[in-house]
Amino acid sequence: MKTIEISVSGRVQGVGFRACIKKIATNLGVSGEAMNLSDGKVFITATADPVILDKFVSMLYSCPRVVIRDVELREIPDAAFPEFTIQRGSYQYST
Repeated sequence: MKTIEISVSGRVQGVGFRACIKKIATNLGVSGEAMNLSDGKVFITATADPVILDKFVSMLYSCPRVVIRDVELREIPDAAFPEFTIQRGSYQYST
């Protein structure tokens, strides 16, 4: 298993992106969470097999109405999530 953090910028808020992310994650068996950030980005934490995570990240581009400008990935220590959830509201996150 592997856990990554993904920061996605572009037109990613107010277009159903987090719901699309959850659907992709659920279909692939990825656990984690997605949340809006106060700077307009969407922040994702995802845990799965490395090959599944690669597919998960590539499928983010298939979400309708979303315009992805940049995707930043970083591996973090493994984190356990019971499922994939959407965190409501906007969060201030510092790297």
